[in-house]
Amino acid sequence: MLDQDHLVVLKPTAQKNFVESPHIKSLTTRGLAYLESGFPLHFRGPAGSGKTTLALHIASVLGRPVMLLHGDDEFGSSDLVGGQYGYRSRKVVDNFIHSVLKTEEDHVRRWVDNRLTVACKYGFTLVYDEFSRSRPEANNILLSVLEERILTLPPVRDGEDYLFVHEDFKAIFTSNPEEYAGVHKTQDALQDRMISIDLDYMDKETEVAITQAKSGISKSGAGKITEIVRDFREQSEAHTQPTLRASIMIAKACNQQKARISCDNPVFRQTCLDVLAPGRIKNGEIALKQERHALIDELIGKYCNGKMPVSAKSRGPLPKVVV
Repeated sequence: MLDQDHLVVLKPTAQKNFVESPHIKSLTTRGLAYLESGFPLHFRGPAGSGKTTLALHIASVLGRPVMLLHGDDEFGSSDLVGGQYGYRSRKVVDNFIHSVLKTEEDHVRRWVDNRLTVACKYGFTLVYDEFSRSRPEANNILLSVLEERILTLPPVRDGEDYLFVHEDFKAIFTSNPEEYAGVHKTQDALQDRMISIDLDYMDKETEVAITQAKSGISKSGAGKITEIVRDFREQSEAHTQPTLRASIMIAKACNQQKARISCDNPVFRQTCLDVLAPGRIKNGEIALKQERHALIDELIGKYCNGKMPVSAKSRGPLPKVVV
């Protein structure tokens, strides 16, 4: 990392254990083509679909320093452009006449550029993660940046009123669907300036490769876990569906505990239950929790050793349900 004034600028470094499957290569090629054509890129999709990882990967391929910004409901335009933070002091001492000492002091509010201004000024790649979690009025400043390539600066900033965006400046945005909690509706004018690519869950081969790379387990073990999670995602009626992160969690936890990915391993089974059917249960939902546990048992049996697991009864009672 490099320190650009008060901000942290990321070096364009390849990510560790990044899996570039044919599907990912295709997305990367498309994304780079749009950026090089002068258009901002927007990855939109559910949590766990790899939006941020893909955005940072493409940014690293561009080879320019990366300015990372996370959307926040508390943001105002100053959080993007800059503002007056602290004071700059000046003191002048006049002792030209030895018997007379003159001292002059003043304190002036100090302007500090924020991430968007720095990225536009120096031609960095801006990765604005979950940008729709910021209020639309805070993001309005982006309209002229993306279209006219001009950043309008507040009058309180010393110097120019406008900043012409550096020719190497690129912008990559990510967002969740609007139905997610805490997500604002994106203004049409901003959406119209981007090329949006909708991401869904990765294909099976990619999920297996990523799970193996991130956890260090065998390809066979990663395949079994991925099949369980994907099948559970399809069959479960849970409000929040498990993503690729669930596969990685199970794989890493089992690898750390040296637990076999098999039907008769209680640690593996319990880890699947904890990751795939977590949380407190409200009154009247105990049966639903037990149904999810039964489904997980069934899937473990289906994909591990090709047989049904020992019944839940013979294994012992299900974990205590908190009501």
